[in-house]
Amino acid sequence: MAQVAVTVNGRSYTVACDDGEERHLLDLARYLDKHVKDLSDQVGQVGDARLLLMAGLLVSDELSQMLARTDELEAEIERLKAGRQTMVEKAQKAEASAAEVLETAARRLEDIAGRMEAS
Repeated sequence: MAQVAVTVNGRSYTVACDDGEERHLLDLARYLDKHVKDLSDQVGQVGDARLLLMAGLLVSDELSQMLARTDELEAEIERLKAGRQTMVEKAQKAEASAAEVLETAARRLEDIAGRMEAS
């Protein structure tokens, strides 16, 4: 198991992670640190615990919005799939109807041709 030193709000923390996940953990820490710095600029130093809590809530809110958007997009994909299936069914019916019309026309033409030969 790997250990990574991350810095948030000017403080260093050692965090364990799975081997190979070090870069991802550092990226996450930088993302959290950016939120902490932005909050600190807005509200001042109100203590590490409070800044981390507020930043965590902001990140959680972003995640919540993204999850809701993902749900919306997945629902839209399902609607599009259902609509596609409906379109395929309509196209198949139209194709069958066109084939029937062509068969009827071919029979009529054969009848006409037969009558013309008989005359």
